[in-house]
Amino acid sequence: SLTYNPTMLRTTPFDKKHYPATNQTHYCWQKYNEYVLCLKKSSGDEDHCKTAKQLALSICPDEWVQTWQEQREKGIFLGVQENAVAAEAKVTHH
Repeated sequence: SLTYNPTMLRTTPFDKKHYPATNQTHYCWQKYNEYVLCLKKSSGDEDHCKTAKQLALSICPDEWVQTWQEQREKGIFLGVQENAVAAEAKVTHH
């Protein structure tokens, strides 16, 4: 479950060099994928990836995070794949 601890919440630092505009869509996508990559590298260790998760949750709309979580569970998430099964189920775009 993608919840956060309000007493430990930290937000993503501002990066004006790479993200000067107010539209933070790309930054959100990047931070969420960094979180999933952390899970992949740590064999799904949520504690190890707490910071990456909080950074993603601080910048991404809740609806997007929920949608991506559901896509990951179904093996159709188009971002970082956590395992080989999910990678095989990835939808191909033409």
